[in-house]
Amino acid sequence: MKVAFRTDEGVITAVDGIDFDVHRGRTLGIVGESGSGKSVSVKTIMQLLPDTAMVNEESSIIFQRRNGHIVDIATLDPKSEIIREIRGDEIAMVFQEPMASFSPVYTIGNQIIEAVREHRDIGKSEARVLAIGMLKRVGISNPEVRVDQYPFELSGGMRQRAMIALALSTEPSLLIADEPTTALDVTIQAQILDLMRHLKNEFAMAIIFITHDLGVIAQIADEVAVMYLGRIAERGTTREIIRTPQHPYTQGLLKAIPRLDQLDQRLTPVEGDIPSPLARPRGCLFHTRCPQRIIGVCDQRAPGVTEVSPTHSVSCFLYEPEPAT
Repeated sequence: MKVAFRTDEGVITAVDGIDFDVHRGRTLGIVGESGSGKSVSVKTIMQLLPDTAMVNEESSIIFQRRNGHIVDIATLDPKSEIIREIRGDEIAMVFQEPMASFSPVYTIGNQIIEAVREHRDIGKSEARVLAIGMLKRVGISNPEVRVDQYPFELSGGMRQRAMIALALSTEPSLLIADEPTTALDVTIQAQILDLMRHLKNEFAMAIIFITHDLGVIAQIADEVAVMYLGRIAERGTTREIIRTPQHPYTQGLLKAIPRLDQLDQRLTPVEGDIPSPLARPRGCLFHTRCPQRIIGVCDQRAPGVTEVSPTHSVSCFLYEPEPAT
């Protein structure tokens, strides 16, 4: 997948040739700093990109529908009937700030009912019963009352739960969660993560979970893809990424996580700032910030993908095999 944007300053490459898959009953975590291309990647799957976006013609997004048919979402017109059928029904998305997704002038129940009836041939009363049941399943107390309340009448945690209820009301095959816990306190965050794990198993759906926090990823994901400036730097099982990180960027992200057993130790941030996408570095994209860079190598060409194990790969010259002589 390759995605770029036309701007007044020039063409910006946001996603530069990433490749991943996710299956039912599994959670793929995508982690990286702001500007890594995480959100653009999933908005491409949802066909929610602005008109200034340019998706490479060779890009493909293969999705198996409920009826068993295979479609390439990348080839669909964003305004076509088929993508409208898929979006919100078979693929649903939970955003970081639910107030940006809920209309403030309609009740929570009305918005869930509308979503259900858009994709299901059922009456309004039946859809209301379904909405109340879904609010109850995501742990909202007094769902019979909450269903008639407006978004501003709910707390942040409740709004996020209601957003998840809205996304799951059509029982999607794939749920995309774009930093859904960032604005919540740690107690509510833990509850939301537990809820998503439970619902994933209940609905046997696939989840793509986006965050900048590897600590959150460790709690929710089965596999992890670490993104940097539009590319995947490292990918593996959560255990492999957390316990044996290979890429210097992944190692830096892990060192920046606070530890309760080392409260007197200063945090170690990743040096420098992520470069502007208008001035992408030559060679390895991370070499300008990498403490282990190899002068004359990392700044000259991009590394290939090296398999550390059958389930663990990394793009870094430190792990490339020596050329045969």
